[in-house]
Amino acid sequence: LPDTQRLGFVAYGRWTRQAIESTPWRTPEDALRFLDIGQDTACSVTTTASGNLSSTLKPLDTTRIAGLQALLDGAQDDSSSGEPSLADLDIALGANTPPDPRAGVGDPYRIRAFAEWKHQTLSPPPVPVAPPAASAVLIAGQTLVLPEEAWQGLRVSFTFAGADADLTLFLLGNDGRVCSDEDFVFYNQPSAADGGARLLGKQQEGSHTVERATVHLSALPDRVHRVAVAINMDVDTGLTCGSLTHATLDLDCVSGTAWTFRPPADPSIRAMVITELYRHSVDGNPVWKLRALGQGWADGLDGLARAYGVDVE
Repeated sequence: LPDTQRLGFVAYGRWTRQAIESTPWRTPEDALRFLDIGQDTACSVTTTASGNLSSTLKPLDTTRIAGLQALLDGAQDDSSSGEPSLADLDIALGANTPPDPRAGVGDPYRIRAFAEWKHQTLSPPPVPVAPPAASAVLIAGQTLVLPEEAWQGLRVSFTFAGADADLTLFLLGNDGRVCSDEDFVFYNQPSAADGGARLLGKQQEGSHTVERATVHLSALPDRVHRVAVAINMDVDTGLTCGSLTHATLDLDCVSGTAWTFRPPADPSIRAMVITELYRHSVDGNPVWKLRALGQGWADGLDGLARAYGVDVE
């Protein structure tokens, strides 16, 4: 609740019980890792040029995340209902009072004041953390059936160096074309299908650039039969995919299952479909499959977009 007394979002994301229980929480610094174990996370806390966390909290821009403004509009702070209001909760969390022994200790999900957490001397035993599963390396033309947990949230990361490139997504119908230009997800239109496919932004990580996206297969409308995951080179540079180094596309889901595909550094193309996700049927049951491709267009994004039915002016 900022000074305006109007609700705003500081952080947004989805966290599974499995992810939270697999992480030991011991110190205040541990809490900073909540972004790493979430899906579709966004946070208004940023890092300054000196590497320190920013001291100013600003609400997230709800227009950049599909459905977030509607969630905010539906929030109510009704103190007359007998339940703790949002204002009461804000005060309670910041209270510097000793823990109340009469509080419902048996409820593991009750909200505790910070002072109570801080004064707790007994730490639970360490939670064993299973090592992350190694990514399955795919080769061009390989297909596989995605596990059901991937339907709820498939994370896509494109890592590269050497030149600049952009990640794009195409939501395709049964005819292999977009139903409208709104099914083309790129930097000027980062979300489609009510957030079912969304670009999460590009950032520098060491000597590499990483651009991320998420695809919620179960949330895609029935008209979407295929999702093409593609890249295109920056048109202003005139460079080709042969200029990319260490290019890797990684996909993973909440269960830890992950796949990696290294697209070819083809000097004859400026845009490439790296992988595609498509509906299929196995023993009469609907499934989603993943195919590694690595095929491209010499005329770059324009040719790629036209091939999928996007109206390129």
